[in-house]
Amino acid sequence: MPIDAAKALAAEPRSGEISWDRKDVQLYHLGLGAGVPATDPDELRYTLESRLHVLPSFATVAGNGSPGVISGLSMPGVDVDLTRVLHGGQSLTLHRPIPVEGSATATGRIAAVYDKGKAAVLVMRTEVADADGPLWTNDAQIFVRGEGGWGGDRGPSTRLEPPAGEPDRTVERHVREDQALLYRLSGDWNPLHADPEFAKVAGFDRPILHGLCTYGMTLKAVVDTLLGGDVTRVRSYTTRFAGVVYPGETLRIRMWRQEGAVQVAVSAVERGDAPVLADTVVAHS
Repeated sequence: MPIDAAKALAAEPRSGEISWDRKDVQLYHLGLGAGVPATDPDELRYTLESRLHVLPSFATVAGNGSPGVISGLSMPGVDVDLTRVLHGGQSLTLHRPIPVEGSATATGRIAAVYDKGKAAVLVMRTEVADADGPLWTNDAQIFVRGEGGWGGDRGPSTRLEPPAGEPDRTVERHVREDQALLYRLSGDWNPLHADPEFAKVAGFDRPILHGLCTYGMTLKAVVDTLLGGDVTRVRSYTTRFAGVVYPGETLRIRMWRQEGAVQVAVSAVERGDAPVLADTVVAHS
């Protein structure tokens, strides 16, 4: 088995310096579809440097995501085929608002390895801090198909009870045909999102949208719709990637208000509301 759980968990963390500026933030926002309509004052907060704020999910790409999911797959004890890798889920905790420009130290490690039977799950944790202290913590849950079955811990269940009643708000967001090509300029160069031949080898008809692009689009919809456009209200954001999105499709984003949180479900309209994001919660002030 190419994953040695004990070795992976015992490996020394990897640290690296990261930095970002307003151009990186603007590019990320554009990759999520921000700026439509281009002169809308609410959209200018995502695109115009004099009004710029930072959507918290930018944390997943800041400094190109260093140490990064792909680099984490080369940690000691981990030797896997990239075509077998899927991003299974993402959790983000904000310790304070992300500045428009900054530099920080990112420290990454394998925090957990779970045996799901037909797959292994790696929890890759990245903690980021600058001179003023912690900024954010990212946990990426990475499924590696075909690498389970060694009798290890299955890990906790992340499934949530479906929210009761009709959603408080439902919005739809179109995914442009070129959106994955633009989003990948923020640092996720996995050819699964651009190369048709690679996508076929991985088992897809054509390139798929980055799960973290859907993740960011969804958070933007929640912030703009239920949080008054105030990005600083977001405290944490967790999701499970339940299905793929193809460029050109439409996301249907359903939101239910809860005490101090919004529970969200996202589906692909053109494929009969096929689930895309599930067990999704935005905790807020």
